[in-house]
Amino acid sequence: MYIVIAILMFGILIAIHEFGHFATAKLCRVRVDEFAIGMGPAIFKKQKGETQYSLRILPFGGFCAMGEDEESDDPRAFVNQGFWKKFFILCAGSFMNFVLGVVLIVIMYAPAQGFIEPVIGDFLDGCPYNSSDAFQVGDRFYSIDGHRIYLNSDVSMFLERGDGVYDIVVIRDGEKVEFSDMELTRAVETEQGMKYGFTWTISEANFGAKLRYTWNTAMEFSRLVWLGLGDLIHGAVGVDDMAGPVGIVDMMNEVGSSAASTADAIYSMLYFSAFIAINLAIMNMLPIPALDGGRVFLMIVTVIVEAITRRRLDPKYEGYIHAGGMILLLLLMAFIMYNDIARLITG
Repeated sequence: MYIVIAILMFGILIAIHEFGHFATAKLCRVRVDEFAIGMGPAIFKKQKGETQYSLRILPFGGFCAMGEDEESDDPRAFVNQGFWKKFFILCAGSFMNFVLGVVLIVIMYAPAQGFIEPVIGDFLDGCPYNSSDAFQVGDRFYSIDGHRIYLNSDVSMFLERGDGVYDIVVIRDGEKVEFSDMELTRAVETEQGMKYGFTWTISEANFGAKLRYTWNTAMEFSRLVWLGLGDLIHGAVGVDDMAGPVGIVDMMNEVGSSAASTADAIYSMLYFSAFIAINLAIMNMLPIPALDGGRVFLMIVTVIVEAITRRRLDPKYEGYIHAGGMILLLLLMAFIMYNDIARLITG
């Protein structure tokens, strides 16, 4: 059941993304040749006006064809539009993914009764950090080593990523208090293992708190994507650790199946889906050929070159770049899918 739900959710994420392009293009009166959900051979087609609507056999993908890389005499063709129309159409897909992620987080937090705040509520016996020149009850963690603290979980995450010496900023009585080069280790032994020695405050989950936590969670998901990219670039993780559609569906199935109750499964699936939605929003705007961000980047480069040379560039050259980028992306996706399937077989 969770595999089916995961596949449907993944399809919805792609459909919402492509619908963002489609709806914005229609609002801008730009011609759309085909709006497709899925990839591969079409299992359903319907022509309505100038646009063909199709459902394709593979649920992992989709497209909104506007003749982006073709010369055209049609004034409504995408290639003949002004900079801002193109910009908004290209960004609309990622915008819709981000909005969907926020909506899923709202649904996820709707039944919440309280939130654990990154605010010190008390200190355990033996905690060495409760003093006049260290932490105090009521201190709200604001940043650790320059990283903004959005959620309670951020505190432990950035303490674990550090080397034991931190630059910490807390909010105390409405003002920022800074601790530079502060040594912080798990110094208190408990039944659950070694702890830093302070406990957290729980706040009421009223309407304002839910909105605040929704936005903070969206910001946290966005940051996790950038941290993951940074780890990939610096070699902390490898390409073998990446997951594609098959791996994502498998992880969503495991998350749902291992939940203690149906309510927990729903919460976990919403959490995972919201993270993937925001992940897609950010990844699609990276300046990589064939992605929306790559198209925006090359569009900006084209505007600059044309302004300098006073000559219009043939869009086919941009098309060649995106075609090359698409080939590389497909090869990467094939490699990742192979790893996903291998993990399923051996795991």
